[in-house]
Amino acid sequence: MIKKEYIRSVLNVFASSPFKPLVMHANKGGDCVRKLNESVMAYCDGDMEKVEALNKEIDVLEHEADVIKQTVRSELSSSIMLPVNANDLLNFLKPQDSISDDAQEVAFWLTLRKFEAPFEIHEGFCELINKTLETVELYEDLVATLSELLETSFSKRDVEETLALVTKVEEMEHQVDIIEKDLVKQIFRNEDAIGALGVYHLSLLVRGIGDIADKAEHAADRLRTMVLRR
Repeated sequence: MIKKEYIRSVLNVFASSPFKPLVMHANKGGDCVRKLNESVMAYCDGDMEKVEALNKEIDVLEHEADVIKQTVRSELSSSIMLPVNANDLLNFLKPQDSISDDAQEVAFWLTLRKFEAPFEIHEGFCELINKTLETVELYEDLVATLSELLETSFSKRDVEETLALVTKVEEMEHQVDIIEKDLVKQIFRNEDAIGALGVYHLSLLVRGIGDIADKAEHAADRLRTMVLRR
């Protein structure tokens, strides 16, 4: 259980800047994906003990992300003045929260079955999780610009720089999508070696990892709307 001191620290940050908890929340999602990256590597190496341990660590991080999300939502119901529309902020927060949720889901599914597949699929998983993590970390950079926007009162130059990062996140998510589809094709081509259950399990993992990048892209799009409609 998260200590009350942690919740209080989030409230204190929110009081100083309504955007800083959003950055904290995005970073928790990033932490989940960084741990998931470790877990996928351990999974492909057959180290199920490490996969189990990382699954528990991701559970803790996801719960911390939920605490931040709930605190932000509760504070928005107060009379606090916001530099953006409250509904736009909530619509942005939802897909951002799904980043940690999806990472937690994939981490759990990794624990259910050992990795048994040809090396080319091993390489495909490494490429997929690496590009997904790269997308999420670029997304973290994007969210970090919110505090800068507030400090400069949404100057035209800073807004343009933020919107340019949104486009980069979208482009990177497209790259993840291509890797995801190619990997699914490889999995099905190797059905004789993997088996029907293996195909199902690995395809589910691929879909789950790809969904993480998709949620980052979706949140980036909502962030763009929030900034443009302020």
